[in-house]
Amino acid sequence: MPSSPRIECRRLTKRLPSGGEMLTILSGVDLAIAPGELAAILGPSGSGKSTLLGLLAGLDRPTEGEVRIDGERLDDLDEDQLALLRRRKVGFVFQSFQLLANLTALENVLLPLELAGTNAAERPRERALEMLERVGLAARSHHYPAQLSGGEQQRVALARAFGPRPAILFADEPTGNLDAETGGRVLDLVLAMHADERATLVLVTHDPAVAALAERRIHLASGRVVRDERSGAGARAT
Repeated sequence: MPSSPRIECRRLTKRLPSGGEMLTILSGVDLAIAPGELAAILGPSGSGKSTLLGLLAGLDRPTEGEVRIDGERLDDLDEDQLALLRRRKVGFVFQSFQLLANLTALENVLLPLELAGTNAAERPRERALEMLERVGLAARSHHYPAQLSGGEQQRVALARAFGPRPAILFADEPTGNLDAETGGRVLDLVLAMHADERATLVLVTHDPAVAALAERRIHLASGRVVRDERSGAGARAT
Protein backbone atom coordinates (compact mmCIF):
# COMPACT_ATOMS: atom_id res chain seq x y z
CA MET A 1 0.00 0.00 0.00
CA PRO A 2 1.49 3.42 -0.95
CA SER A 3 2.65 5.55 1.97
CA SER A 4 0.95 8.83 2.75
CA PRO A 5 2.61 11.98 1.38
CA ARG A 6 5.26 13.54 3.56
CA ILE A 7 4.46 16.96 2.06
CA GLU A 8 1.20 17.90 0.36
CA CYS A 9 -0.23 21.17 -0.87
CA ARG A 10 -3.62 21.89 -2.41
CA ARG A 11 -4.66 24.96 -4.40
CA LEU A 12 -1.65 26.77 -2.99
CA THR A 13 -1.81 30.46 -3.90
CA LYS A 14 0.28 33.43 -2.82
CA ARG A 15 -0.49 37.06 -3.69
CA LEU A 16 1.31 40.21 -2.60
CA PRO A 17 0.39 43.90 -2.99
CA SER A 18 2.43 45.67 -5.67
CA GLY A 19 1.87 49.21 -6.95
CA GLY A 20 -1.72 49.35 -5.76
CA GLU A 21 -2.54 45.95 -7.27
CA MET A 22 -2.25 42.34 -6.13
CA LEU A 23 0.61 40.43 -7.71
CA THR A 24 0.08 36.65 -7.98
CA ILE A 25 3.30 34.79 -7.14
CA LEU A 26 1.79 31.29 -7.04
CA SER A 27 -1.57 30.17 -8.37
CA GLY A 28 -3.40 26.95 -7.48
CA VAL A 29 -0.41 24.65 -6.99
CA ASP A 30 -1.19 21.01 -6.13
CA LEU A 31 1.67 18.70 -5.10
CA ALA A 32 2.29 15.54 -3.10
CA ILE A 33 5.84 14.51 -2.20
CA ALA A 34 6.48 11.04 -0.80
CA PRO A 35 8.71 10.14 2.18
CA GLY A 36 12.35 9.85 1.08
CA GLU A 37 11.72 11.42 -2.32
CA LEU A 38 14.28 13.71 -3.96
CA ALA A 39 12.35 16.40 -5.84
CA ALA A 40 13.82 19.36 -7.73
CA ILE A 41 11.77 22.51 -8.33
CA LEU A 42 12.82 24.29 -11.52
CA GLY A 43 11.79 27.43 -13.32
CA PRO A 44 13.04 30.79 -14.54
CA SER A 45 13.64 33.72 -12.21
CA GLY A 46 10.31 34.99 -10.90
CA SER A 47 8.46 31.73 -11.48
CA GLY A 48 7.72 31.28 -7.76
CA LYS A 49 10.29 28.60 -6.84
CA SER A 50 11.57 30.11 -3.60
CA THR A 51 8.08 31.26 -2.60
CA LEU A 52 6.81 27.69 -3.01
CA LEU A 53 9.69 26.33 -0.93
CA GLY A 54 9.03 28.83 1.86
CA LEU A 55 5.33 27.92 1.94
CA LEU A 56 6.05 24.18 2.00
CA ALA A 57 8.50 24.71 4.88
CA GLY A 58 6.04 26.80 6.87
CA LEU A 59 8.26 29.88 6.68
CA ASP A 60 5.43 31.84 5.04
CA ARG A 61 1.65 31.52 4.91
CA PRO A 62 -0.40 31.19 1.72
CA THR A 63 -3.09 33.60 0.59
CA GLU A 64 -5.26 30.60 -0.31
CA GLY A 65 -4.94 26.83 -0.15
CA GLU A 66 -3.22 24.58 2.36
CA VAL A 67 0.03 22.79 3.13
CA ARG A 68 0.27 19.55 5.11
CA ILE A 69 3.35 17.89 6.58
CA ASP A 70 2.72 14.29 7.57
CA GLY A 71 -1.00 15.05 7.32
CA GLU A 72 -0.85 18.06 9.67
CA ARG A 73 -2.25 21.29 8.22
CA LEU A 74 0.20 24.15 8.71
CA ASP A 75 -2.52 26.81 8.65
CA ASP A 76 -4.04 25.21 11.76
CA LEU A 77 -0.84 25.98 13.69
CA ASP A 78 0.13 29.22 15.40
CA GLU A 79 3.67 30.59 15.11
CA ASP A 80 4.96 28.72 18.18
CA GLN A 81 3.49 25.44 16.92
CA LEU A 82 4.97 26.03 13.47
CA ALA A 83 8.40 26.68 15.01
CA LEU A 84 8.12 23.45 17.00
CA LEU A 85 7.14 21.46 13.89
CA ARG A 86 10.10 22.87 11.94
CA ARG A 87 12.42 22.11 14.84
CA ARG A 88 11.21 18.49 14.97
CA LYS A 89 10.94 17.68 11.27
CA VAL A 90 12.52 20.25 8.94
CA GLY A 91 16.02 21.29 7.92
CA PHE A 92 16.77 24.21 5.59
CA VAL A 93 19.83 25.06 3.48
CA PHE A 94 19.94 28.59 2.08
CA GLN A 95 21.85 29.93 -0.91
CA SER A 96 23.37 32.61 1.33
CA PHE A 97 24.47 30.10 4.04
CA GLN A 98 22.76 31.98 6.93
CA LEU A 99 25.41 31.04 9.49
CA LEU A 100 25.56 33.05 12.71
CA ALA A 101 28.69 35.20 12.43
CA ASN A 102 29.45 35.26 16.16
CA LEU A 103 29.40 31.46 16.50
CA THR A 104 32.10 29.00 15.43
CA ALA A 105 31.38 26.27 12.89
CA LEU A 106 30.87 23.81 15.76
CA GLU A 107 28.54 26.18 17.61
CA ASN A 108 26.50 26.81 14.44
CA VAL A 109 25.97 23.06 13.99
CA LEU A 110 25.39 22.51 17.69
CA LEU A 111 22.70 25.17 18.12
CA PRO A 112 19.75 23.38 16.42
CA LEU A 113 20.76 20.12 18.10
CA GLU A 114 20.54 21.75 21.52
CA LEU A 115 17.21 23.35 20.62
CA ALA A 116 15.88 19.97 19.50
CA GLY A 117 16.88 18.37 22.80
CA THR A 118 19.08 15.42 23.67
CA ASN A 119 18.17 11.76 23.55
CA ALA A 120 19.84 8.94 25.42
CA ALA A 121 21.50 7.49 22.32
CA GLU A 122 23.12 10.65 20.98
CA ARG A 123 24.68 13.70 22.59
CA PRO A 124 24.48 17.03 20.71
CA ARG A 125 28.21 17.85 20.79
CA GLU A 126 29.23 14.41 19.50
CA ARG A 127 26.62 14.59 16.76
CA ALA A 128 27.82 18.08 15.75
CA LEU A 129 31.44 16.92 15.56
CA GLU A 130 30.36 13.84 13.60
CA MET A 131 28.55 16.02 11.06
CA LEU A 132 31.51 18.38 10.66
CA GLU A 133 33.73 15.38 10.03
CA ARG A 134 31.16 14.09 7.53
CA VAL A 135 31.52 17.31 5.49
CA GLY A 136 35.31 17.35 5.85
CA LEU A 137 35.56 20.25 8.30
CA ALA A 138 36.46 18.63 11.61
CA ALA A 139 39.75 20.55 11.61
CA ARG A 140 37.91 23.87 11.11
CA SER A 141 35.34 23.38 13.88
CA HIS A 142 36.59 26.37 15.92
CA HIS A 143 36.74 28.77 12.98
CA TYR A 144 34.16 31.54 12.58
CA PRO A 145 32.22 31.95 9.29
CA ALA A 146 34.37 34.92 8.25
CA GLN A 147 37.42 32.63 8.44
CA LEU A 148 35.86 30.07 6.06
CA SER A 149 35.49 30.08 2.28
CA GLY A 150 32.06 30.11 0.66
CA GLY A 151 32.22 26.39 -0.01
CA GLU A 152 33.26 25.69 3.59
CA GLN A 153 30.42 27.84 4.92
CA GLN A 154 27.92 25.94 2.80
CA ARG A 155 29.31 22.64 4.09
CA VAL A 156 28.83 23.90 7.66
CA ALA A 157 25.26 24.83 6.69
CA LEU A 158 24.73 21.28 5.42
CA ALA A 159 26.08 19.80 8.65
CA ARG A 160 23.77 22.10 10.61
CA ALA A 161 20.72 21.16 8.53
CA PHE A 162 21.29 17.40 8.66
CA GLY A 163 22.46 17.35 12.29
CA PRO A 164 19.04 16.93 13.95
CA ARG A 165 18.14 14.15 11.46
CA PRO A 166 15.18 16.03 9.92
CA ALA A 167 12.51 14.07 8.09
CA ILE A 168 12.51 16.81 5.43
CA LEU A 169 15.30 18.97 4.05
CA PHE A 170 14.54 22.04 1.94
CA ALA A 171 17.42 23.49 -0.07
CA ASP A 172 17.10 26.83 -1.89
CA GLU A 173 19.78 27.05 -4.62
CA PRO A 174 22.41 25.52 -2.29
CA THR A 175 25.15 25.83 -4.93
CA GLY A 176 24.03 29.18 -6.35
CA ASN A 177 26.76 31.26 -4.68
CA LEU A 178 29.57 28.80 -5.42
CA ASP A 179 31.84 28.23 -8.40
CA ALA A 180 31.17 25.14 -10.50
CA GLU A 181 33.82 22.92 -8.92
CA THR A 182 32.95 23.83 -5.34
CA GLY A 183 29.24 23.61 -6.11
CA GLY A 184 29.73 20.13 -7.52
CA ARG A 185 31.42 18.95 -4.32
CA VAL A 186 28.64 20.47 -2.19
CA LEU A 187 25.99 18.85 -4.39
CA ASP A 188 27.70 15.46 -4.04
CA LEU A 189 27.54 15.93 -0.25
CA VAL A 190 23.85 16.89 -0.38
CA LEU A 191 23.00 13.76 -2.35
CA ALA A 192 25.15 11.43 -0.24
CA MET A 193 23.77 12.80 3.02
CA HIS A 194 20.21 12.61 1.66
CA ALA A 195 20.79 8.92 0.93
CA ASP A 196 22.48 8.22 4.28
CA GLU A 197 19.94 10.08 6.42
CA ARG A 198 16.92 8.99 4.32
CA ALA A 199 15.40 12.46 4.45
CA THR A 200 12.88 13.78 1.97
CA LEU A 201 14.79 16.38 -0.06
CA VAL A 202 13.14 19.27 -1.92
CA LEU A 203 15.70 21.25 -3.89
CA VAL A 204 15.12 24.55 -5.71
CA THR A 205 17.43 25.14 -8.65
CA HIS A 206 17.59 26.91 -11.99
CA ASP A 207 20.32 24.54 -13.19
CA PRO A 208 19.04 21.66 -15.37
CA ALA A 209 22.25 19.70 -14.68
CA VAL A 210 21.49 19.77 -10.95
CA ALA A 211 17.84 18.92 -11.49
CA ALA A 212 18.76 15.97 -13.71
CA LEU A 213 20.12 14.23 -10.61
CA ALA A 214 16.69 14.24 -8.95
CA GLU A 215 14.12 11.46 -9.08
CA ARG A 216 11.45 14.05 -9.79
CA ARG A 217 11.46 17.42 -11.51
CA ILE A 218 8.67 19.94 -10.92
CA HIS A 219 8.72 22.79 -13.43
CA LEU A 220 7.16 26.15 -12.55
CA ALA A 221 6.28 29.02 -14.88
CA SER A 222 4.36 32.16 -13.87
CA GLY A 223 3.46 30.62 -10.52
CA ARG A 224 1.99 27.39 -11.89
CA VAL A 225 3.20 23.82 -12.24
CA VAL A 226 3.59 23.30 -15.99
CA ARG A 227 5.35 19.92 -15.93
CA ASP A 228 5.95 17.21 -13.31
CA GLU A 229 8.41 14.52 -14.43
CA ARG A 230 9.55 11.38 -12.67
CA SER A 231 12.57 9.23 -13.43
CA GLY A 232 14.82 6.67 -11.77
CA ALA A 233 17.23 7.52 -8.97
CA GLY A 234 19.56 10.46 -9.61
CA ALA A 235 22.73 9.51 -11.43
CA ARG A 236 25.04 10.70 -8.67
CA ALA A 237 22.96 9.53 -5.72
CA THR A 238 24.68 6.92 -3.58
